[in-house]
Amino acid sequence: MLYDWIKHIDFAYPFMFGLFGVLPILIGQYTKTNNKKQASVKVSTVHSFTAFSWKARFRHLPFILRMVAISCLIVALARPQKRNDDQLTQGEGIDIVLAMDVSGSMGSRDILPSRLEVAKEVAEEFVRSRPVDRIGLVIFSGESFTQCPITTDKNTLLSQIYLLESRRFLIDGTVIGEGLATAVDRLRESKAKSKVVILLTDGKEDPPETRLIDPLTALDIAKSQNVKVYTIGMSALDTNNNSAIVKENVQSGRVSSSFLDEQLLRQIATETGGQYFRAIDKESLANIYKQIDTLEKSKIEVTAFKRYQERFFPFVLAAMILLALEIILRFTIFRKFP
Repeated sequence: MLYDWIKHIDFAYPFMFGLFGVLPILIGQYTKTNNKKQASVKVSTVHSFTAFSWKARFRHLPFILRMVAISCLIVALARPQKRNDDQLTQGEGIDIVLAMDVSGSMGSRDILPSRLEVAKEVAEEFVRSRPVDRIGLVIFSGESFTQCPITTDKNTLLSQIYLLESRRFLIDGTVIGEGLATAVDRLRESKAKSKVVILLTDGKEDPPETRLIDPLTALDIAKSQNVKVYTIGMSALDTNNNSAIVKENVQSGRVSSSFLDEQLLRQIATETGGQYFRAIDKESLANIYKQIDTLEKSKIEVTAFKRYQERFFPFVLAAMILLALEIILRFTIFRKFP
């Protein structure tokens, strides 16, 4: 407790602690004069004077109280202050929606511990690095769903990212178009200077019969709303020449074939003013988010200020009480007669 108190205390006049050098002088003077003031009687033996009363044992108490009182006054003169460090972050932010593929293939372990876990970890770091931006989360598999609307409440958003699981509530499939369209719809009422979607997927458009919006239609919607889209293809497996990839579905234990539609992802990014990136491991995905972070800079003003609360009064009060107690004891219980 004392350590926590000291940790948040500053002293306006720390040079006042030099006055503690006076205490040894006072103690030495007290010891010297006290010995001279003691009455003495010459006797043949001291055997009868070996017993001490409580007054004799505590005869130095008034002086001790005075020393403690002086110490409190010195600390008060150093002017202790409680310091509160605060930061005020202001700025013009960017509205961002993370559109994340949570289909079963995102559980594949070609990127350890899995594609989805890595995507979650890197997305969390990205969210923490954007203090003034409003960020939302859209997930998609065989259908799309708004997991978290755009918000400045980073703790809520981070908890939603942390709880993501492959295909937990959505039907199987991959609807890139509907995921993008849902993300753009989250930004439709935005007044921010820049509206951005970061779309991450590990597959191609693999829609169920219930699909409503195809990727090219979603692309036209994004362009009409002036939404910039950065696309990320996530897979450590070879996709050259659009050849099929065999990958493990860790949830069902089955093996399925899929591949990244890099041409579609590149088209979406290019036509909306964004960029396409390929992530083959956690490090490359983290670097991609850093590049996006650099490309989409918010205007941030951080004002740091310190507030001080005076804490010298308790020491002054303690010194006054101790001095009063010393005077009372010196002229009552410990009073000396010439």
